[in-house]
Amino acid sequence: MSSDNPDPVKTICPYCGVGCGITVQPGEEPSDVRFMPWGDAPVNEGRVCIKGGAATEVVDHEDRLTNPLIKEDGEFRDASWEEAYEYVVDELARIRDEHGPDAMGFYGSSKVMNEENYLLQKLTRRYGTNNVDNCTRMCHASTVWALRTSLGAGAMTNSMEDLRDEADVFWIQGANPGEQHPIANSQYFRQAVLDGATVIQVDPHANKTTRSFKIDDTDRHQHLQLNPGTDIPLLNVVIKTALENDWIDEAFIEERTEGFEHLERSLRDFDKAAAAEECGVPLEEIELAAEKYATADNAAIFTGMGMSQHRCGVDNVQNEINLALITGNVGRPGTGVNPLRGQNNVQGTCDVGAMPNVLPGYQLVDDDAARERVEQVWGFEVPDEPGLTNVELSHEFGESVKGLYVMGENPVMSEPDANRVAERIQQLEFIVAQDIFMTETAKYADVVLPATSWAERGGTVTNTDRRVQRMRGVGKVHENTKHDLEIVSEIGKRLFDDGEALFDFEDPEAVFEELRQVCPIYHGMTYDLLGEEGLHWPCYEPGDEGDLFLYEDEFDTESGLGHIEGVRHQPPAETPDEEYPLILTTARLEEHYNTGTMSTRSPTLNRQTPENFVDVNPADAERYGIEDSDEVTLKSRRGEITVEAQVTEDIKEGVVWTTPHFAAASANRLTNDVLDERAKIPEYKAAAAEIEVSIDANTAADD
Repeated sequence: MSSDNPDPVKTICPYCGVGCGITVQPGEEPSDVRFMPWGDAPVNEGRVCIKGGAATEVVDHEDRLTNPLIKEDGEFRDASWEEAYEYVVDELARIRDEHGPDAMGFYGSSKVMNEENYLLQKLTRRYGTNNVDNCTRMCHASTVWALRTSLGAGAMTNSMEDLRDEADVFWIQGANPGEQHPIANSQYFRQAVLDGATVIQVDPHANKTTRSFKIDDTDRHQHLQLNPGTDIPLLNVVIKTALENDWIDEAFIEERTEGFEHLERSLRDFDKAAAAEECGVPLEEIELAAEKYATADNAAIFTGMGMSQHRCGVDNVQNEINLALITGNVGRPGTGVNPLRGQNNVQGTCDVGAMPNVLPGYQLVDDDAARERVEQVWGFEVPDEPGLTNVELSHEFGESVKGLYVMGENPVMSEPDANRVAERIQQLEFIVAQDIFMTETAKYADVVLPATSWAERGGTVTNTDRRVQRMRGVGKVHENTKHDLEIVSEIGKRLFDDGEALFDFEDPEAVFEELRQVCPIYHGMTYDLLGEEGLHWPCYEPGDEGDLFLYEDEFDTESGLGHIEGVRHQPPAETPDEEYPLILTTARLEEHYNTGTMSTRSPTLNRQTPENFVDVNPADAERYGIEDSDEVTLKSRRGEITVEAQVTEDIKEGVVWTTPHFAAASANRLTNDVLDERAKIPEYKAAAAEIEVSIDANTAADD
């Protein structure tokens, strides 16, 4: 590389929510974009995982969309931007005029910046609907709901830094940071363990997190390998054990909480032994874990999609909050309830209001005062009824919903019961997909708009512990692509009579300046103040340094108190029966990411695991006549996939485990789209299933 190459650019990894800093080195040609470490990056100090190190491999991938496309007679053809814009604007206007604004749905994306999601949700509301959502609905909507309702903010209560330095016990439930947040695991969790912290992992599947903390010969670490869907009874055993042994903080309960009596009443006749049996975990193991957590000086809970992706996801997280509140483990360093977010800007996408029930800063759309504050800045009326979530939208495709605008999402593959989603999406009158690749969803679109990748543009993203950081881009790799911000702005300017005033922004910083006017938790931030370190929200006034931990003095609830509420076990919507005798559960891999749009196109990431597989317990393998590496058919009531079997004791007997990353054999062809009634998150983590050696494999064996 010649010495006159452009300077390297410091930015943020586009994969998980840890927020690692990396450097992108542009070369002599626009396509020559290379990864370099950022040695003093604030979150990761130069360390990267396999995904971060391979992130630039997809920037100039041969599959990149490079021109606008319009579908005619079932086939795509190249189009000019002018033609594409005109088509999109005409169709959006037609659907609004013929069917009303609620006939359109808009999908934001956790893979794009705060500024871009902010503009999309603003466009949605100017269109006249609150039908805007993003992938948090599929991962942590229930977590956000429970945290907002009971504590005040739908985010980590603490920062990774104070947790590493101060926590004595890490309670990790339904999360696998060793694989899904590798730098958090190695740089924060593991360092704390080396300094003496204890890890208690609660998960149906043994994994890299389980193995990464077997670093000494003591028994201080535990893995509680429960049956899928039994998190509430397990936590109720923990809570009742704490109550029985007076391992609670009575002063904290009295001064800082409400609802404790309800919790006590709900557990009065609770049978710990029966609950432990239902969980599939020895009672004494759960009681030992309870003692470790409840008697620690500082204990922190980490929660993941293994808790949130259930029809009782809100109650699952509420019970974690209950445990933290009754032991006084909130409001100081090394404590709290901390969701580990899966995408690099899923926290920010929610923060800026790309959800159907909230405006920027989690201001409720049905709150008159909140709407009025935002309307004063925007200059138009905001609809006062919450819109449909993304799964609710897909249930209405072809019925009340006639059109769809998808920015950087892939619902045909990411939503549960994906086969039905693919059927329903074909009933829409108009679809526009804005992306960098021809995703499974984009294939159904009428117009495809080619966006620039994460490495080519700037803006801000918000990581899992509320740190808002700047991303910076190199020059465009493909000249005829456009930044998401530019595309949404142009459509807004053309679609509305007042569009020039509402959507004419010079750059992302100008958008951020408006965002912080309507988003109280971002109000004190500017690009200059963010610098290279970033700031943790809330940051209410310029000069605020942000908060590493929340709720030191009071909770951000109406009463100022933390809300405790007893919850009871709800079994999964589907349980094993004669036809489907197994429980299917799902999770992600270290080297892959969500629907695989980027990761399966990366040679480095795809090398280790190029195809999907299913983990099967040895006892089940023997029962079904399955050998390791056999090709098997995995079935549910919604479909089937063909994958390779891995026979392993990592998974409990009666349970099978697979992933959503691979289009041809995604777990989401099998998962259940039943929803948590409050957060509207689907139950990805438990479905009735059957498995058998595939016919082709049997034929090959006979030959």
